[in-house]
Amino acid sequence: MTGPEATSGSAAVRPRVGHIQFLNCVPLYWGLGRTGNLLDLDLTKDTPEKLSDQLVDGRLDIGPITCVEYLRHSEELVVLPDIAVGSDGPVMSCVIVSKLPLAELDGRRVALGSTSRTSVRLARLLLEEREGVRPEYFSAPPDLAAMLAEADAAVLIGDPALRATLEADRLDGLTVHDLGAMWKEWTGLPFVFAVWAARREYVDRHPELVGAVHRAFLESRDLSLAEAAEVAEHAARWENFDAPLLEQYFSKALDFSLGDRQLAGIAEFARRVAADSGFEPDVRVTLLESAPAA
Repeated sequence: MTGPEATSGSAAVRPRVGHIQFLNCVPLYWGLGRTGNLLDLDLTKDTPEKLSDQLVDGRLDIGPITCVEYLRHSEELVVLPDIAVGSDGPVMSCVIVSKLPLAELDGRRVALGSTSRTSVRLARLLLEEREGVRPEYFSAPPDLAAMLAEADAAVLIGDPALRATLEADRLDGLTVHDLGAMWKEWTGLPFVFAVWAARREYVDRHPELVGAVHRAFLESRDLSLAEAAEVAEHAARWENFDAPLLEQYFSKALDFSLGDRQLAGIAEFARRVAADSGFEPDVRVTLLESAPAA
């Protein structure tokens, strides 16, 4: 990774960077080793929810943050351009699994998986505003069988949701609804589940280092997508998904970009949920200005 190191006294200090432990982020990190940048980062691996909290409270310098949490803390953070986790249609790994048609969930219990506030808020928005129902929500660990033992529907994200999508035809009496597809059909826009951001004071102190980390992730993503079949083959060795499915997931379902249409999707989401989510409906997304390579 080209760029200066942060220093503390005489010792070099690597930037503290978050790493989402779901399959959907494999293409953003896989190439770091190939490009020689992996050892320049102090990586912390966790769920989207926990990484968001760590970035907000200063335990991380740079990392992924769910869309809702970014919007709540936009004044403290700067977003890295052209890198995100989202979809422009079916995403496969953010779903509602339901025993009933969604329009019949009014007053019914819906279990919300506890690993991403953005996916949960999107699911609630789609149920309440698109389907016109007001379920009784409760939080639960992301175990589909346990969730549906106590509820008529369950919101899942990440690897458990991907499994539900793949097994949809074998889930007797259940229907899997893809949140990315529902949002796209409703608004015509992509949905951004998480952005990559840096703490504003860290950018002020180390602008060139943040720029170098940004370039490292872009290089990693681009290399991974160019070699998606190889990435999928490696990932399939350790996961309960075959390589062709993972290649489709990485290269077709997921959208790792953050351009004008994705920013429009964020703005539309903010407008629709701001009233009860802790931010203004016209919250501004501040993008990192390009820093010169050292």
